[in-house]
Amino acid sequence: MKILAVGDTHGDSNLMKELATRAVKENVDLVLLCGDITMFDNVQRDTIKPFKQAGKKVLLIPGNHEQPATIDYLSEIYGSKNIHDGYVIYENTAFIGNSSVNVGPHGILTDEEVFKSLQTNTAKIKNLKTVFVTHVHPSGTRADSMSHMKGSHGLRKAIDELQPDIVIHGHCHEAQGLEEQIGKTRVINVAKKARVIEL
Repeated sequence: MKILAVGDTHGDSNLMKELATRAVKENVDLVLLCGDITMFDNVQRDTIKPFKQAGKKVLLIPGNHEQPATIDYLSEIYGSKNIHDGYVIYENTAFIGNSSVNVGPHGILTDEEVFKSLQTNTAKIKNLKTVFVTHVHPSGTRADSMSHMKGSHGLRKAIDELQPDIVIHGHCHEAQGLEEQIGKTRVINVAKKARVIEL
């Protein structure tokens, strides 16, 4: 399976159109939007529409620039799926979402809330590859040391204890494109630098 993952697009409609074209060209099965899709809830008409027109399935989560209700709205009007505090199974892979937001005006999740959400949803998955889709990066990583915004301790605890196969996140613009390893878990910071990932 091939996915196109990106975050921190901040309402850039032209970028979304370019990414939808790329998704078709590279024949991806799924598009992941890792939060900060808007600029403080200012929803642009072409935020997700290009992917829908291209016939691509979209999973998304909120970032620190939008309220969860904004992501619910985008999910509803474009037939995409908000996986924050939930999961979906696609082929042989479970995509488990949690924004892990620890900064911003729209409500902050505690480390315990982040960990419990990921733990609860991971427990529902049996014998499948697991991908955590988050906005904020895990604490104690190279990305964490490169950013003025601190990573999520709750996410790091979930990685250490649950060992998902992959974590895909955004938020840390300074380290976009960086890939790290925590135990058996690949941690990929896509931020605004979209990446096609084969699972």
